[in-house]
Amino acid sequence: MIFGQDEENLGSIAVGSTVTQKLTLFSDRWTKGRTVTFLNWSDQIPEILLAAYDKSVERVNDPDGLVLLWNTKVQMSAPEYVFQAQSPVLCTSFAKFHPSYILGGTYSGQVVLWDIRSSKKTPVQRSPLSNTTHTHPIYCLKVVGTQNAHNLITISTDGRLCSWSLDMLSQPQECLDMQSKSARAAAASCMDFPDNEVNKLLLGSDECDAYLAQRHGSKPGVSVVFKGHSGPITGISLNKAHGQPDFSHLFLTSSLDWTVKLWSLKLQNEQQISEKTGVPVCSFEMFTDYVYDVQWSPKHPAVFATADGSGKLQFWNINHDFEEPIINEQLDFTLSKLSFSESGNYVAAGDESGKVTIYELGEGLYTPHQDEWLRLQQRLATLPEIKVKEERTPLEGQS
Repeated sequence: MIFGQDEENLGSIAVGSTVTQKLTLFSDRWTKGRTVTFLNWSDQIPEILLAAYDKSVERVNDPDGLVLLWNTKVQMSAPEYVFQAQSPVLCTSFAKFHPSYILGGTYSGQVVLWDIRSSKKTPVQRSPLSNTTHTHPIYCLKVVGTQNAHNLITISTDGRLCSWSLDMLSQPQECLDMQSKSARAAAASCMDFPDNEVNKLLLGSDECDAYLAQRHGSKPGVSVVFKGHSGPITGISLNKAHGQPDFSHLFLTSSLDWTVKLWSLKLQNEQQISEKTGVPVCSFEMFTDYVYDVQWSPKHPAVFATADGSGKLQFWNINHDFEEPIINEQLDFTLSKLSFSESGNYVAAGDESGKVTIYELGEGLYTPHQDEWLRLQQRLATLPEIKVKEERTPLEGQS
């Protein structure tokens, strides 16, 4: 459904701003009764998707942890690969620079690694459960760095960040306990790194706050606290659509408080700078249920998607409207996770029944006109919380 705000915008936004349901990934044997906990598209093979699942309520004798590798080019009732773990898998990822490795973070706190080349469904490597590693659930993991110098970064809900070599999960290379200003552990529920960044990262937490943190430098740990939610944060996403002006300082959060909030890493006044505390620049409050995930389009600077507890998958274009989504898709079950493909033309949405629904996006949602960046700058300037003048972001500051 297309919501209008003014006639001038309606025509340009409506052209190509469509979504089409392409297929559903589901297996009676493997996914029935399992909530989808994470989705990750391959950046090497565009049609390949990883999906992680919670423990089964149908097959109590199956291992609790499950990750499936699906080919989204064809409608299949069976995945191409099945990976299992003893504990529920809360996040999963392809291992950048290691095409055959699949990574997982588990409820028990173990980091697990599967190898597609192995004939086993079980991990070929796993981290120990000890005081020197993770002993709390891991909702966040990502490989950062370059071909010749990269690490796996994991964060658990006790605020512990670990850096690993994929050649040796028996012991982390370094650990850092992330704490907020109140000395509470930053109970990380979601994470995002800016493009090409290995030191500074954004965290969403169960304590309702988001954090800008750094791994190294004179003051490692949390550097800025972003306050505004009244419920746990479920998703966090930086704007990574490259263009001019640069909007890499913008990020979104979703929450169990029924809202999505837009933030800027550019702190807006002297009080925020001195207290190192950010506040939302815009709040999206038309939701009628928990919002379980939010993701920016990787290609369009003003487009993002949300997934909520009522089964709504919604697409927003803030160059068009701050108040309402431009597209609503209603599914049958609570949506738990979503993910844009690398090219931005597909979205995967996972739900509590074990289904992953694949949508194909119209060209207007992933091939922006050159003026979209300038339009976004003009739209943001209408928000009272945004200053037009350029200020240095914490990401640009000294370590």
